[in-house]
Amino acid sequence: MSAVRPTVLERILRETRAEVDRRRRERPLGPPAPSGAADGRPFRDALLTPGIGVIAEFKRRSPSAGELHEAPALAAILAAYQRGGAVAASVLTEGPNFGGALADLTAAREACELPLLRKDFILDRYQLYEARASGADAVLLIAAALQREELSRLHSEARSIGLDVLVEVHDSGELDSALAVGADIVGVNNRDLRDFTVDLDRTERLLSQIPDDVIVVSESGIAGAEQVRRLGDRGVHAVLVGEALMRAEDPAAAVAALTGAAHPPTVL
Repeated sequence: MSAVRPTVLERILRETRAEVDRRRRERPLGPPAPSGAADGRPFRDALLTPGIGVIAEFKRRSPSAGELHEAPALAAILAAYQRGGAVAASVLTEGPNFGGALADLTAAREACELPLLRKDFILDRYQLYEARASGADAVLLIAAALQREELSRLHSEARSIGLDVLVEVHDSGELDSALAVGADIVGVNNRDLRDFTVDLDRTERLLSQIPDDVIVVSESGIAGAEQVRRLGDRGVHAVLVGEALMRAEDPAAAVAALTGAAHPPTVL
């Protein structure tokens, strides 16, 4: 009998655990001083601005789409996201599959004034300390990657060191886990991380199960203003968009177009 082939998510998690162990040996980190939280840019508050907001993502590549930009200039792209009206920025720091690095987060902190989300496969509190040390204001926790006890522990630890937390779900069971640990920001990923297929209706199917006092972010597969408008009409607070913006010739105009705002063309 042939061995069961691991899913994309299982493979990435295995690689992440090995990489985190290596970084912990090379650079031991403890929790930051509590006073450091005062330096943050409030991520949660940014998602409560009127209308539906855009969390604009910087990433170099993905397992499903390959390279997204021939030579991405992080500082120029992040500055363009801010000019275009993004309410926050997401920086993908996973290396082997997405081409990211913690240095991207540090550079993004210098390049713009937007609240920053560290998007990665976070499995260990060491990664939370890395995030704060590198300038993150919030982190992503993926319910599909964590047992409920692990999710609860990491969620509490992140909040205790001044990080907001976006808990990502893609089905009812994961949503139950997110709500059980007290998540106040829930991201519904329209992409199934087990096989990277996209279902744009996933957000709408789960919306009725999310309490009114929880901020809802729709993630993945969003490329046009009509999709954004429809989600906003149904009560979604923000969309997280990466590939469409990274492929855009004018990222500032592309961000503005998602919310129907006018923006003069700019050149990177």
